[in-house]
Amino acid sequence: MLEIIVLPLLTMVTCKETRAAIIALHKNGFTGKDIVATKIAPKSTIYRFIKNFKERGSILVKKASGRPRKSSKRQDHLLKRIQLRDRSATSAELVQEWQQAGVSAFARTVRRRLLEDGLVSRRAAKKPLLSKKNIRDRLIFCRKYSEWTAEDWGKVIFSDEAPFRLFGASGKRLVRRRNGERYHQSCVMPTVKHPDTIHVWGCFSSKGVGSLTILPKNTAMNKEWYQNTLQQQLLPTTQQQFGEEQCIFQHDGAPCHKAKVITKWLGDQNVEILGPWPGNSPDLNPIENLWSILKRQVNKQKPTNSDKLQEVIMKEWVAISQDLAQKLIESMPSRIAEVLKKKGQHCKY
Repeated sequence: MLEIIVLPLLTMVTCKETRAAIIALHKNGFTGKDIVATKIAPKSTIYRFIKNFKERGSILVKKASGRPRKSSKRQDHLLKRIQLRDRSATSAELVQEWQQAGVSAFARTVRRRLLEDGLVSRRAAKKPLLSKKNIRDRLIFCRKYSEWTAEDWGKVIFSDEAPFRLFGASGKRLVRRRNGERYHQSCVMPTVKHPDTIHVWGCFSSKGVGSLTILPKNTAMNKEWYQNTLQQQLLPTTQQQFGEEQCIFQHDGAPCHKAKVITKWLGDQNVEILGPWPGNSPDLNPIENLWSILKRQVNKQKPTNSDKLQEVIMKEWVAISQDLAQKLIESMPSRIAEVLKKKGQHCKY
């Protein structure tokens, strides 16, 4: 009879299930010696389970107290407030401030407490500083266009200028290397003291990318160059993408964009302007995402001189798909809604 009962129990592998099986046999009248004979668990384990069951009347194991916490809930809450007051404070700095509140702990304890509250160390996102006027203008703009659908935004041509640096992106780049390969040619990021920088102007809409022009070296965009760019690049793009259909042109509030001669020229050309565009708001302009994508593709080609850099920029620009352009334009209602929800602050885009 014992063998019949125990046979299926021998397949049980977890401590919880083994303990339940031992107690089940004990309840059915089997002695400790009988249960040991089944070899379901070591002898000492079987007798300990039976003893605990007799003392507590339950098969549940009492939870061990473990090492006492060094801090109370109140002290943990204080640590959280200290961190939220200064988001950039390091674990070592927090240890010192917490110590003043009577808690002696290591930096790893501080990190664990903050992690319990969902506060994780991450690299800070880089966003333009927003003044009160910027926030107010962003809210005015977003409220004005809050009812626009993706179809409405599909009639807008977005534009902007962007710099491209030779020898790539600034900041960190990760590589995989073996021991001793730190300075191998394929594992280093080349730098130069004064890298050539190429400035471009481009535009796009839901119908795809438009014209892209490269400014002559050492030439800043001024109102004369800007008017020439609009004449030579914008008008052909609007004609090609929209024909006789009315479209809307977006540009930011750069000084050369707001020049009287530019405003008059756009009016003479019957170009409708989106806006007024709020300052310091690249997150509202989907062409910023397009620049990021373009720069990643250009950096992959690793151009070694200015001529090659210009060639790669133009090649990768025309390779951008219409589907990608449309997807970016269709994100506009979400951008507007998020800025309104965050009361004018930065959105995720």
